[in-house]
Amino acid sequence: MKAYDGMYIDGAWRPAAGPDVIEVVGPADEQVIATVPAGTVEDVDAAVRAARAALPAWAATPPAERAARLAALRDQLHARRDEIAATVTAELGAPEKLSRTVHAGVPVSIAGSYAELASTYSFEEKIGNSAVYHEPVGVVAAITPWNYPLHQIVAKAAPALAAGCTIVVKPAENTPLVARIFAECVHEAGVPAGVFNLVTGLGAVAGQALAEHPDVDLLSFTGSTAVGRRIGAIAAGMVKRVALELGGKSANVILPSADLARAVNVGVANVMSNSGQTCSAWTRMLVHRDRYDEAVELAAAAAAKYGDRIGPLVSARQRDRVRGYIEKGVAEGARLVAGGPEAPRPQGWYVSPTVLVDVTPDMTVAQEEIFGPVLCVLRYEDEDDALRIANGTVYGLAGAVWAGDEAEAAAFARRMETGQVDINGGRFNPLAPFGGYKQSGVGRELGVHGLTEYLQTKSLQF
Repeated sequence: MKAYDGMYIDGAWRPAAGPDVIEVVGPADEQVIATVPAGTVEDVDAAVRAARAALPAWAATPPAERAARLAALRDQLHARRDEIAATVTAELGAPEKLSRTVHAGVPVSIAGSYAELASTYSFEEKIGNSAVYHEPVGVVAAITPWNYPLHQIVAKAAPALAAGCTIVVKPAENTPLVARIFAECVHEAGVPAGVFNLVTGLGAVAGQALAEHPDVDLLSFTGSTAVGRRIGAIAAGMVKRVALELGGKSANVILPSADLARAVNVGVANVMSNSGQTCSAWTRMLVHRDRYDEAVELAAAAAAKYGDRIGPLVSARQRDRVRGYIEKGVAEGARLVAGGPEAPRPQGWYVSPTVLVDVTPDMTVAQEEIFGPVLCVLRYEDEDDALRIANGTVYGLAGAVWAGDEAEAAAFARRMETGQVDINGGRFNPLAPFGGYKQSGVGRELGVHGLTEYLQTKSLQF
């Protein structure tokens, strides 16, 4: 076990204001692997003051120079990808292959995309007799989740830095170690002191203090809808801008003309990735009544192949929560065809890959975000019924549509109340906007749309 000290504030690692620490526990063996400082209100204030002091110079830095710092950051992340992957595996429990390809690999691409955008985006434009300027919104407070601990930091910090903002990041207390590596990469990339700051701590203390700080101009939060509501309420009371990426209950709609075997297999893989701890996971599979039994057999067989291939959940609390949902689903009339609530291993916070069938739209498991390796399979009568079910939750983050013809799938997708839809297994695009409708959030991340979240607009009339 390693005891880490200090917060990254104003370009250096500084001792924490208080003596308390947070234990980081490995989900696979339930052993403490490290401790980090538990940030206080004083730590948060120091970080925000550093960000505020650094803002004028960084905002005035030419976009080409900001792009160069982001390119250097990308290179630092790439150089340390093996260490990053090992750290994510240790603190989150993600399998090594997933940690290398997704948790360590995707952030490199995201950082690189903003290095390019910072040098190509038009921060000035002419509209009639007006000169329009796109300026940094100011000091950003970023509160990030544990499920994709590095990706979510990069998806906020990279566009903020590209826009000319300064930032304070408070990572999730479950997975703070990779955030420290990121701070080291920022330092080595030559980002000026105070432009990026890191405070580890509990959400109820450091997160609350960051959200309520009067010198913060924008709150960017990724996490549960319940906490997002509180963040939004704080921001509204202080008239601050927010960017909220919240929960999801995404529908995977398999139309009758689809390649059923491929749609089901890819759908199951999507739900089991990262042990189901993905806000955009297609956790509701919608199948036409005439093909439902076949889909159930395929889904059960696909889930059974995962077995030991998925990692543990992040905490005992999360494991117990997911097990509780499985039990509730069965109690409300769903039928288990794979997995279940029983512990698959004597040690570690594991949940078996689970498939619940005969799920109806009104069941708890069809309405609430489970955030574990649990797939619900629902039947529909016709396309209108499928659309009603797909749109019948408070969420609208992501989804998928499968059909024999892309145009048919796209036409259905256009009617879905959700922010991002994959057509016949469309590939992840790091430049495409990501964010939700309804209670899945406010604003967008990634690409140019993610950059504009951190900009405000001024016009001069001549």
